Amino acid sequence: MLLSRIDHVGIAVASLAGTIPLYEEAFGLTVVHQEDNDRQGVREAMLLVNNGEAGSSYVQLLEPLREDSPVGKFLAKWGPGIHHIAYGVADIDSALAALTTIGFDLVNKTPVHGTAGSRIAFVHPKALGGVLTELVEAVEGH
Repeated sequence: MLLSRIDHVGIAVASLAGTIPLYEEAFGLTVVHQEDNDRQGVREAMLLVNNGEAGSSYVQLLEPLREDSPVGKFLAKWGPGIHHIAYGVADIDSALAALTTIGFDLVNKTPVHGTAGSRIAFVHPKALGGVLTELVEAVEGH
């Protein structure tokens, strides 16, 4: 399995409305997508960092929709901060099969709905030195 790029860094925040302007002002980033993901219990904003040859990179700001969501629990325990790192893969099904074969603990054994129709899955942080890691198979053209 080859990682194609760093897709995004997910950052847990208490409020998108209060945080988006900070990233726009500090780094000149632009919000290119926002959505609520009820299944994951988050409201998210994707801010474009670059649009290079290997594809775009983003900062993903995550506001919990409810306290019992993974991001809500993260905020309650740790406060705002880096929640996860996400890497792009061409074929998430093959990537998950390869990780399963070598014995990695997966949060998602099959892909779930991600941002803008992407397919995603998380690798358990215990498997990768304490870092929650997301694999992203982007929709064609993103």
